[in-house]
Formats: sequence, C-alpha cells, structure tokens
Amino acid sequence: MKRFFTAIRNYLKRSDALLLFMCLAASGFGVLLIASATNGTGSRSQIIVQTGAIIIGVFLFVLFSVIDVDIIAEKWRLITILGLMLIVSLRWLGRNAGGNRSWIRFWGIGIQPAEFVKLSFIISLAHLMSRFKESQNLNNPLALLLLGVFFLAHFGAIIVITGDTGSALVYLFIFVVMLFAAGLKYYWILGAAGALVVAAPYIWYYLLNDNYRSRLLAIVDPAAVDPTGLGVTWQTNLSRAAVASGGVFGQGLFHGASTQQHGIPLQSSDFIFSVVGEELGLVGCVAVVTILMLIVVRCVWIGLKSQSSLGALVCIGMAAMLAFQILENVGMCIGVGPVIGLTLPFFSYGGSSIVTVYVAMGIVSGIRMRPKPTMFLR
Repeated sequence: MKRFFTAIRNYLKRSDALLLFMCLAASGFGVLLIASATNGTGSRSQIIVQTGAIIIGVFLFVLFSVIDVDIIAEKWRLITILGLMLIVSLRWLGRNAGGNRSWIRFWGIGIQPAEFVKLSFIISLAHLMSRFKESQNLNNPLALLLLGVFFLAHFGAIIVITGDTGSALVYLFIFVVMLFAAGLKYYWILGAAGALVVAAPYIWYYLLNDNYRSRLLAIVDPAAVDPTGLGVTWQTNLSRAAVASGGVFGQGLFHGASTQQHGIPLQSSDFIFSVVGEELGLVGCVAVVTILMLIVVRCVWIGLKSQSSLGALVCIGMAAMLAFQILENVGMCIGVGPVIGLTLPFFSYGGSSIVTVYVAMGIVSGIRMRPKPTMFLR
C-alpha cells in the first residue's frame, strides 16, 4: 500500500497536476449542472454516464501521460488510416442524431468517432509539420500540398459521410492554427485568404445547404430570416432569454425557471451554458469561461515550454480544439454564433466528448513530463 501511495505521489510530482485538477474541477462542475438540467425527469442516467466517462477519462489521462507522444506519432500512417476507416464506417454503422450520421450505437452505448479521430488528426498533423519544419521545407509547395491533402481527407470524409459541419469546422480551425504556429509564411496566408474570398460565392451557394445559410444569416438579421422566431432562431432565442433572465447572480442552482421546466432544447448538452446563465448568472458564466480558458492557456504554455516541435504543435492543436468549441458553444448560446451542435468541453453531457478531452489533456501532460534532451540539460 505504501508503494502505491508513493507511486501516486511521484506521478503527481512529474505530471501536470494543475492541469488535471482544472479538468476535474470543470467536469465536476459540469456534473452538477447536468443534475440541475435533468432535475425532475425521474432519470439519473445522464449523471451516471457522465460520471462514468469522467472516471474512464481520468484513467486514460494517466495512461496517455506516461506514453511518449513520439511513439504514437511514429505510427502516424496507421492511426490516420484507422481514424479515416472509423469515420467511413459511419456510412453503414452510423445512426442519425440531430440530422447528422455521426454516432455508432451498440449495447445502449453511443460513440462519436469524429471526437476521437481529432486526436489522431492532431498528432499525425503535428508529426508531418515538425518534420517539414525541421528540414525547413514547411513552406515548400509540395509539403503544403501533402498537408492539404491530409486535412481534406478528414474534412471531406466528415462532410460527405456524416454531414456534421460543426465537427468539420473544428478540424479546419485546428489545421489553420497549427499551420500558423508551425511558421507558415505570410504570403501563403494572404494567398489562402484571397482564394477564400474568390471561392466564397461558390461555397455559399453550392456547399452550404439552406439550413446553414439561414443559421449564418440569422446572426446578422434574425428578424428577417425568421420573423416568427419559431424557425432556425428558435433554440437560440430560448437560450438567450434564459441567459438574460439570470442577471448577475442567477436564479439559483436547481431554481432556474426555464431550466427546471425543461424549456431549453438540449439543455444538458449543447445548450448547457444557458443553464449556467439562468441559474448562476453572469458570475457563473465568467467562472465557467475562466476555468476553460485557463485550461487552454495551460496547454499553450506547456507547448511553448516543450523542447520539441512535435510536442509544441500537439499542445497548440489540443488548445485550438478546445478554444474553437468553447467560443462556438458560448456564441451559439448567446446568439452571436451559428447553432452547429458543438458541445462545451468538460461541461456538456456526452461520454465521447468527456473521454476525448481527458485523453487530449493526458497527452499534453505527458509532453510536460518528458525529460529535456541532454543538450538542453547542459
């Protein structure tokens, strides 16, 4: 028993205990909010699933923190193929949920492959970028073409197979941020921006369906797009009203008028931030955003302290994944972002999401644990 506690103490000294503590604080707070969001339904299944996912997540956090990310990155071809095969399998095994074919369900358990594949995508992309960066070939057209094909394979598979634009946009944001962090030259950035401007009309009219166009237009002029408030702005209107009704200190946990009547759509998952706003007010919203942004900043800090390009880029990629989901989820709950079905990391109900973010943070913690090369120690 003494050895067991000694091993735990040594692990906490070497790993990023602060990052683990912040993750536990956020997800524990999330379970409390889910309990409030599901209060009165007579079912505690979501609380049980979320708690179980956190326990599994902590175990995987520890496991992946002791596995050298370089070992995983060396198998980038294998994990990329497996990841793409998992997404493609949704063509036959996927179940529709919210209009997207994003879930595989068996024995009452639901798994969202696009969540887990984010991790293999980030690690493989970081491996490729670090190789090009170290050989000073990152800005070579052939290297960028290879990186572009790698990204489009994932982005296209998600769009075509699942129709989940929200998840696809997370991959896009990760790709852009990691390219910038890897040292992409400004002329490529300007060129990409120009190409995007030229392609914008085609994307708007041919790649986006009417539903997504309406959601984007509703941000600018909701009255013109949905004058009755019962169409594409319905969810946002309910969420925004709930957040506004909370004032500074909120109506009290388990006492929110809309929350306790279950009047907010998907209030335990996609719109859990509206529960925060209504029941805990501005103070609660600031607390939630602060702890999440501290986790993002911690990931960036560990990346900046890493002595390898691979480690730094993996940390930046994980931070980008969290940052985009935080900004988009909060934005759609208060009416300044489109409703695209992204969860709030650590807080929203969802086993796949919870396990994914804990594995991601375990990988980041492992990068901090890695000993510095001898040349840096000298």
